[in-house]
Amino acid sequence: VFTSLTKEAMPIIRYRTRDLTRLLPGTARTMRRIEKITGRSDDMMIVRGVNVFPSQIEELILRQPALSAHYQCVLTREGPLDNLTVKVETRAGLAPDASQATAAAQALMHDAKAYIGSSLSVELCAEGSIERSQGKAKRVVDLRKL
Repeated sequence: VFTSLTKEAMPIIRYRTRDLTRLLPGTARTMRRIEKITGRSDDMMIVRGVNVFPSQIEELILRQPALSAHYQCVLTREGPLDNLTVKVETRAGLAPDASQATAAAQALMHDAKAYIGSSLSVELCAEGSIERSQGKAKRVVDLRKL
């Protein structure tokens, strides 16, 4: 439960937003503050025992200038292990088999292991090959049989 009591008109009390954040250490202020929202609990994927959020993957993708912001996470299961494959488009005018794109994919895999704590594979796609939607983008495709 949280609210913003600094609004002059009417504060809104919010329940069960499913936003994930944490309380910041107390300061001289009279009200507690929260950290930046890291994601939503209903967006979370569990891959090999590690909680992974699409927003974390997007943050890593945006660090790579050779990759565009259009991506999709595909979850599969081989035996007892879950695998995460990130299908990501290269930026406009760059072929998926270009050396820049391959280097960006390698860097993304390395950064994901360090930042998220789980390994993933990257599949480079040509510009426009990942389906676009009119509403909220479908970032996660779960092909595991639960």
